[in-house]
Amino acid sequence: MNTCGTIIAVCTGSGGIPKAAVDEAKVTHLGLDGDRHTIPEHGGENRAVCLFAWEDYQRLIKAGVPANTPGAYGENLLTQGLNYSALRPGDRLLLGESVELEIWDVREPCVTLQQLDPRFPDLLTGRSGFLCRVLEPGTVAPGQSISLAPAGAGRAAPITRG
Repeated sequence: MNTCGTIIAVCTGSGGIPKAAVDEAKVTHLGLDGDRHTIPEHGGENRAVCLFAWEDYQRLIKAGVPANTPGAYGENLLTQGLNYSALRPGDRLLLGESVELEIWDVREPCVTLQQLDPRFPDLLTGRSGFLCRVLEPGTVAPGQSISLAPAGAGRAAPITRG
């Protein structure tokens, strides 16, 4: 597998937004230790870890959204360097040496984000991140590499940006 990105922040919270950056977190099949969800549908085995791109943070800052700290959008892992437009449900990501995630779905922008900017959730369409299942638990920390192991033939069509 080739390294294609880096974790630049690991974030947990008591529910809702924002989440706070932490030095590291244990990842279980239900998500990151210390992370909670106020809306039950926001968690669970198929939505255990939320990924968001630093590159999209930068685009949102340029659009005038006043949220520029890790966890502002409720993500668990803020990544840099991953080509989100090439990722598909079913793709697997190896984080560091042990944690393996499977992209389960595109993150649906939630109206909770309107507290950041009234243009949400529409402003996030096409750049909202991914929700992942945990295939192999372990520990994640900023600075860890992210490697892509694409799913086999017959997977879903590429996700396109809006």
